[in-house]
Amino acid sequence: MFYWFLKRVLAGPILRILFRPWVRGLDNLPAEGPAIIAGNHNHFMDSIFVPLLAPRPVVYLAKKDYFTGRGIKGAVTRWFFKLNNQLPMDRGGGSGSQASLESGLKVLREGNSLGIYPEGTRSPDGKLYRGRTGIARLVLESGAPVVPVAIIGTDKLQPAGRIVPKLRRVGVVFGAPMDFSKYSGLPVDRFMLRSVTDEIMYEIMRLSGQEYVDTYASTVKTKLLTSAKPKRPESEKNAAKGRDTAKGKDAPKGKGATKAQQDSTDRNEPESGSENPSTSA
Repeated sequence: MFYWFLKRVLAGPILRILFRPWVRGLDNLPAEGPAIIAGNHNHFMDSIFVPLLAPRPVVYLAKKDYFTGRGIKGAVTRWFFKLNNQLPMDRGGGSGSQASLESGLKVLREGNSLGIYPEGTRSPDGKLYRGRTGIARLVLESGAPVVPVAIIGTDKLQPAGRIVPKLRRVGVVFGAPMDFSKYSGLPVDRFMLRSVTDEIMYEIMRLSGQEYVDTYASTVKTKLLTSAKPKRPESEKNAAKGRDTAKGKDAPKGKGATKAQQDSTDRNEPESGSENPSTSA
């Protein structure tokens, strides 16, 4: 009830005025029965525009962080996502991911539309990244058709550093349903899962026109975060270098000393008259 109220009375009309969304291929959406709506993911509002333009409700698998927040903000976020047909999805693998898979299968078995982003996370730069094979498991276990979706323009809504999204047109293109019944009855292995996933990603790429990168988006995000770590100022580097030098002068001979430090220490030691060679490391 709240879903339809939000879509048709509260938020829907405002979003249509602000972003003037356009849509193509609505006739590709099955009027009834289970369907997996698989799309690209550039912005958190992707999960708003697709249900806004689709003629039937779409239940999305959203990251579980939206459902575990604390305080008033966490409670409001959790309430909003639950009332908007969003289900928590665990992306950590193992039993959590299996539970998310079962939640998605339950939605499909009840004859509903399930929305999912095969990339597993938002694209860091507007490109289309390699799909996770969880979607293939859903397809093969449910037998539901896959409707590829391209969400256009949301990658430009919120450039880095901008808090409020820009007001610009957004589009959604629904592609022709994909049938994977040819795999029915065959043993499922990682090659089949990858084949199904890649086939879906190719259709999304064709509809969206995005550049495809055969790497997981999460991997690229990790590299970007690592490279973005602030570098130490030169003054700190020089101070650290000075401390290291001072330590080197006082370092005793032994297992942890460098050969240069050992040689320097040996030269400063008085000759003992022993013919045994130095025990430097």
